[in-house]
Amino acid sequence: MGSARLLVVAAVAIAMGCTPAAPTSVRDQTQRFSDIIELAAPQQSGPVPLEQVLTERRSAREFSAAELGLSTIGQLLWAGQGITDDANHRTAPSAGATYPIELYALTATTFMHYLPAGHRIEQRPDTRTLGLLAAAAFEQGFVNDAPTVLVVTGVRSRTAAEYGAVADDLMNREAGHVAQNMLLQATALSLAAVPVGGFDPAEVGRLLALPSGEQVLYLLPVGHPPNADAE
Repeated sequence: MGSARLLVVAAVAIAMGCTPAAPTSVRDQTQRFSDIIELAAPQQSGPVPLEQVLTERRSAREFSAAELGLSTIGQLLWAGQGITDDANHRTAPSAGATYPIELYALTATTFMHYLPAGHRIEQRPDTRTLGLLAAAAFEQGFVNDAPTVLVVTGVRSRTAAEYGAVADDLMNREAGHVAQNMLLQATALSLAAVPVGGFDPAEVGRLLALPSGEQVLYLLPVGHPPNADAE
């Protein structure tokens, strides 16, 4: 194969394989997020008993077009990984308190990363990725229909440093704890939500420009039910 043809093939491969939704400054990880925002203090009591929330929780795949408010998104993220005492324990149990889980929220305009310390988010503009997620989730169209998709990821190395070869199992179990917490919180807030495990984790990670070593474990589309009053 001639050198000119090799150059053409290489250029095509680069164009096809390196066109993620995130801008270059995000893809190369030099500036992942531009803003840090303090969230409203999470509610730690509510009018709905836990037993009622457990009874009413259902997987819902239809959503109204109404966006979720930032305080609601913050409440959902807190339910998954919020700090609950001065010893920095969190809402979900973690093997050896290694806390491999990271949480994100993706909307039609913004990609947010939850910072448990201080109950904050860091965020960057993103107007493309939400519309691309369904394709990465094996064409499950409802993923695109939700106004917000919560993303649960894991950093295996945090748990592997303590538990070695069983780190994957421990991290995956922890992701289940975190996801259930957020699903129950969504139910308590009268929101529609569903856990999605069917997706290409590498493709979702590419779209979100996640750091190396961080893998996508769960997607949770969430929003108001159809015909529900918006916030």
